[in-house]
Amino acid sequence: MRIKGDPEHPMTQGYICQKAARLNHYQHHAERLQTPLKRQSDGTFSPISWDQALTEIAKQLKSIRAQHGGDAFAFVGGGGQGNHLGGAYGQQLRHAMGSRFAYSALAQEKTQDFWVNGRLFGDQRCHTTEDVEHADYVLFIGCNPYQSHGIPNARDTLKHIKNDPARTMVVIDPRRTETAKMADIHLQVKPGTDAYLMTALLAILVQEGLHNVEFLKTHCTGFESLEPILRAVPVADYVARCDLDEAHVREVARGFAGAKRGCVRIDLGIQQTLHTRLNAYLEKLLYLVTGHFGKIGGNNLHAFLIPLISHSDERPSAKRKVKLTAHHRMFPISGLYPPNILPDEIEHPGEDRLRAVWVDSCNPVMTYADSTAYARAFGKLDLLVVVDVTLSETARLAHYVLPAASQFEKWEATGFNLEFPTNFFHLRRPILSPMGDSLPEPEIYTRLLEKMGEIPSHFPILENIARFEPNATAHNLYLAALIGRLKLKSDWVRYAPSILYRTLGPHLPEGAAAGAVLLPLCIDYVSKHEKAVRRVGFTGNRFTLAANLFNAILTRHSGTLISQHEMQDVWSFIRNKDGKIHLAIDTLIDEMGHLNDEPSPANEDAPFILMAGERRAYNANQIYRDPAWRKVDKEGALRMHPEDASQLSVADGENVRVTSKRGAITVSVEIDDSVRRGMVTLPHGYGGLYQNQQHGPAINRKTVH
Repeated sequence: MRIKGDPEHPMTQGYICQKAARLNHYQHHAERLQTPLKRQSDGTFSPISWDQALTEIAKQLKSIRAQHGGDAFAFVGGGGQGNHLGGAYGQQLRHAMGSRFAYSALAQEKTQDFWVNGRLFGDQRCHTTEDVEHADYVLFIGCNPYQSHGIPNARDTLKHIKNDPARTMVVIDPRRTETAKMADIHLQVKPGTDAYLMTALLAILVQEGLHNVEFLKTHCTGFESLEPILRAVPVADYVARCDLDEAHVREVARGFAGAKRGCVRIDLGIQQTLHTRLNAYLEKLLYLVTGHFGKIGGNNLHAFLIPLISHSDERPSAKRKVKLTAHHRMFPISGLYPPNILPDEIEHPGEDRLRAVWVDSCNPVMTYADSTAYARAFGKLDLLVVVDVTLSETARLAHYVLPAASQFEKWEATGFNLEFPTNFFHLRRPILSPMGDSLPEPEIYTRLLEKMGEIPSHFPILENIARFEPNATAHNLYLAALIGRLKLKSDWVRYAPSILYRTLGPHLPEGAAAGAVLLPLCIDYVSKHEKAVRRVGFTGNRFTLAANLFNAILTRHSGTLISQHEMQDVWSFIRNKDGKIHLAIDTLIDEMGHLNDEPSPANEDAPFILMAGERRAYNANQIYRDPAWRKVDKEGALRMHPEDASQLSVADGENVRVTSKRGAITVSVEIDDSVRRGMVTLPHGYGGLYQNQQHGPAINRKTVH
């Protein structure tokens, strides 16, 4: 009847965005999947039982593994849309197949960031966050928190900064976004020139002696390799490339350097453009060179309960040999591979091509670049299985479609707990029963592993201990038995989530079986951050502290604080042996030094730059199938500057044809002076089929992978 934010939540305090406020359109619509489907020879789908579906899938997976090896299999997605608990169970299938190939949207959007983190901080899991709430000078680069959020209570926080004369908000974005309209300074940079602007800002800092020499000497190494490059930067030329006023750029550099508490918030705007890896390096240098790191109101590292990524190192000196893909010879970053190469890996002419793909909680045919390539490649697979809540465009191409319970019908959690110094965790309980025969992912994958013969259907000893062990033992007897069993059967270690789910899970309160996987994560978290866990009120000895944290997560339905660090703890998160940040990354310093040699990109046949994937009020990837959820911008209009529209004799609301190297689509035009001349924008999350009708622009029909 009504959806409200939870005022008891320890972090949001009831703050929600419009997606959450209209979740009924996600939960209840005409295309929810309710039973497993099998594709027939004529392309139609027939309902089948779970037993038949999983039996047939298990048989085909084992056959592919036996004939072609684990490298013939890839897992795509998993734990999408902030539902990460199921991802821990899904990745077990990749282990069962003996494959290292995990493809994820994170790998397309964020791996340049993870890669740079690894070089700077010593581990790709060293992820940075920003304390916007307490900063007096904030740089928002390539992001629009008013729409995309990404910071706590985004719109409230932005209003506080805007209304405080002692605080300064700077937005760097080609469009005058909702956030830019609130800013003190908006640098409306030319699309694709972010690397030049950030290099110019760094050069000003060094050339004017505004860099924090003491911070660099105490906490960093390698600045001597950077300094001569930055001193040689022709600032005026770089700023001119960005089509900006040099005085404004210098004002920002000086203001940021002189701030008591400054931080940088970035997002996809500089991660999905030219020079993305260099951009990841430069934005971090902005707060490192000025010393706005490891302090309140600055940028920091943080702890995490659910490890969403791993660490991988492609250098020959690395101890572990990385697995390269067959076609592109691409190495993993943080254990992930970028999905834009996936069609080529499927269509690779060699015997080592991908033959089976498992898609979980994502819709590659619509949300990854070059929809045509995905549709073509998926049609060549021996086996395509999709796990989803709806019959998506990708699911329509699958051999089997398995219906997952929605995020309101199962226990779920997000791993995007990226706060510092205070961190929290929220295990969300179900409020509705699963629709039809849909199942939560832990049950789907556990049943499949049993069908494949990877694990037995019963673990009598563990089940009996879990059933009769009193809570006073803090699960220690159960854990001792589990560890002993895994030592005897080492192959089962990779299936620990399902073993916990089957044995401990049924005896957790309120049916929270899926949360069983959190027990070892709590033990690991306490072992790393014991003092921080105790600061938020948890007590217990070395045997019971983790169990008390685990039980709080299970029973505090509004979420719970899990740790309170002190600012100096940031330095303990750095994984370099000397405890310092290593600024000298040779490949990036070389790229920075040759920026001035690059010609400005130009294409006379394509006079407009398309920003494909603009965050707006009513777009949300592909989880909202029913277009009725949108109150405004129902067709996802193409935004165009008034002067460009006048030159083309295009009226507001008129249809135009947008053409790229890959394809063309027809869209309606919204004349909008917030975009730069020569630039047009389209939102993501549109173009899907609902009730056999397409709604809005399918932008990836014209993007190139």
